[in-house]
Amino acid sequence: MRLTAITLMTVVALFFVVAPRPAVAQEGAKPNMEKLMNPAQLKETAPEKFQVKFETSKGDFIVDVTRAWAPNGADRFYNLVKNGFYNDCRFFRVVKNFMVQFGINGDPKISRAWREANIPDDKLKESNVRGYVTFATAGPNTRTTQLFISFGDNSFLDKQGFTPFGRVSKGMNVVDSINHEFGEKPNQGQIQMEGNAYLQKTFPSLDYIKSATLIPAEAK
Repeated sequence: MRLTAITLMTVVALFFVVAPRPAVAQEGAKPNMEKLMNPAQLKETAPEKFQVKFETSKGDFIVDVTRAWAPNGADRFYNLVKNGFYNDCRFFRVVKNFMVQFGINGDPKISRAWREANIPDDKLKESNVRGYVTFATAGPNTRTTQLFISFGDNSFLDKQGFTPFGRVSKGMNVVDSINHEFGEKPNQGQIQMEGNAYLQKTFPSLDYIKSATLIPAEAK
């Protein structure tokens, strides 16, 4: 049976109506530049529990967050991940038997926007032991975006304002394997001022985060 021009047009139209839409990108898959340039907009309250998947140059690891451990820290982490802040961030400070630190954005404009976006301290609920994740701090109420993961028992930090909000539940072997050859050599001031351009030129073999994304509840 031959199809008329009108019939063919109808078939084509039906195809476009019923054809499935592309999958929606996972939250945090692409940086939300507008919001990342305005920290005051990122004030969403985090779920009581959530997970974040880090895809890195060394493999993947997952962080389980419990908001009750450190509500202010968990909320800040949730908002940063949801809006893509940690994508393409370098692990710029890796000290064997101590910790791995990251969380200075590769774009100096974004880093500048967050430099003074401090959050209030949380009361200590959990200890800084192996695999636990906490914000870096330079004193009372100075936490912004930098994080570290403990390689071992760092409970001596408990009385210094370091309040864990989550722990690595899967892939700690990946965290252990992050390149430590440069130790504490990368200059944090230069990273703030020049971003990834400085790190790629001076420390090209640093490991990095490809993406950090929220794991949908239904996927758990």
